Amino acid sequence: MRVTGGIYCGRTIELPDSSMEIRPAMDRMRESVFAVLGDLTGLSFLDLFSGSGIIGLEASSRGAYPVVCVERDRAKFPILLRNVSISQRHIECKAQPVELFLARNREGFDLVFLDPPFPYSYRLDLLKLLSKKESLKPGGLLLIHFPREDRLPDRVADLALEDERRYGRSFVRFYRKAEA
Repeated sequence: MRVTGGIYCGRTIELPDSSMEIRPAMDRMRESVFAVLGDLTGLSFLDLFSGSGIIGLEASSRGAYPVVCVERDRAKFPILLRNVSISQRHIECKAQPVELFLARNREGFDLVFLDPPFPYSYRLDLLKLLSKKESLKPGGLLLIHFPREDRLPDRVADLALEDERRYGRSFVRFYRKAEA
């Protein structure tokens, strides 16, 4: 898998062993999503369900700082750490469940990317939690990648649907958090 844009464009990263369950975000999807986002210089970025770390690395490659990656699977974590070491700027990595991170986190981010495993049943709960907690700044943008079979509402508390893109059998929705 390769970084699709920014200063690390074309750099390849390591994937976890095939015996570990991982669903890397497609190159085309990542390239398209980051084209929509544009230059991320000066914006903070939170990557939840990081897996290999490719999303956080794409954000860093396009100027986002700070970047934080959260992945609960400790078997994937060493690979995540090796992959983000490509970045010249430090990418902080947390080995804990996303739900626990969100319950404890007090730092606000301009951009939050959620890419939970496709069988994950609590997407709507995470959206509700992010609409209430400090993890997404007022006016911030939340992106969620999910299978087309799932349905998500256009509005979740303080989050309003701003855009939606389809990639094969999945979607990425862009929700904007209301200003304070």
